[in-house]
Amino acid sequence: MNLETNFAGIKMKNPIMLASGTCGYGRELSDFFELNKIGAIITKGTFLKPKDGNPPSRICETPSGLLNSIGLQNPGVEYFIENDLPWLRKQGTQIIVNAGGSTVEDYVELCKILNDQDIDGVELNLSCPNVKEGCLAFGVTYEGVKEVTSKVRKVLDKPLIVKLTPNVTNIGDTAKGAEDGGADGISLINTLLGMSINIETRKPYLANNMGGLSGPAIRPVAVRMVYQASKAVNIPVLGMGGVMDGKDVIEFMMAGASAVAIGSATLRDPYASIKAIDEVEEFTRKHGIGNIGDIVGTVSFN
Repeated sequence: MNLETNFAGIKMKNPIMLASGTCGYGRELSDFFELNKIGAIITKGTFLKPKDGNPPSRICETPSGLLNSIGLQNPGVEYFIENDLPWLRKQGTQIIVNAGGSTVEDYVELCKILNDQDIDGVELNLSCPNVKEGCLAFGVTYEGVKEVTSKVRKVLDKPLIVKLTPNVTNIGDTAKGAEDGGADGISLINTLLGMSINIETRKPYLANNMGGLSGPAIRPVAVRMVYQASKAVNIPVLGMGGVMDGKDVIEFMMAGASAVAIGSATLRDPYASIKAIDEVEEFTRKHGIGNIGDIVGTVSFN
C-alpha cells in the first residue's frame, strides 16, 4: 500500500502529521517512538520574540474535549533555530514551523528568518490577536487572511500553509483569502472558542476566562469545515480537529483533506499517531486501495 503523500510541495512518507501546540518541538514524544515514522511534525507556535503565555490555570478538561488558554508560550525564533532545529533536523521527518505574530510586520519578519532555515514549510497561524486592530484575530475575514498571506508570500520561498480559525461565519471565504494571497495549502480547524465555569466558585476554570476547545467534541464541526473549504479552493487541505485514530483520518480525507494532523489525542496517548498510521494502512489493504490519495474527497451524498 502506498501511503506517500505530497502536501503543498512537502513530500511525506504518509499523510499523518503531529499538530502544532500538542507536540512541542518533538523531544518529549521521541522518548516513545522514532519521529521518522510520521509524515511531518508541525512545531508549537513560534514568534519573533519569546512569549510567557497566559497565567494559570491554563487547561481544563471538558466532556469529550479539552479547553486550553496557553497563550502561545514559546522561546522565540532565535532559541528555536539554535537549540531545537538542529535536533529536529536529525529526526528524519519533515519539519513545518507554526509561525505567529501580533502584527503583519511580525509575520513578515519572522518568515524572512525562517526562509533561510533548513525547514520544509511554514504554517501561518492566523488565529493570533492583531494588536493593531483591537486584538481581533487576523483570520476572521477574507481581506485579513489575504493581506497577511500575500505579504508573507513575498518573502517566503518555502511551502506556505495558512491555518484557519473556525470562529468565522463562512470558512470558504477565509480559505479563498489564503488561496488568493498565494498559499500553497490551508490547515483547519484551529480550536473553537469555549468557556467552562466552576459552579462552586462561580468563576471560569481558566484564568483567561475563555480558551480553545479541542478533542473529539469538535470533530464533526471540523469535518464539515474541511469539506466546505476543500470545495472553495484548489489548493490542498490539511485536516485536523478531534482526530483520535486511523478511522478519523480516513473520514477527514474522504471529506477532502489531503493530509491529517493529530493533536489532543497525543496528550492522552503518546502513540496515537503511530497507531493511526497502522490503522490507515490496514484500511487501505482491506479495501484494496493502492494509493492513499485515491480516497481524498470521495464522500458521496444521498
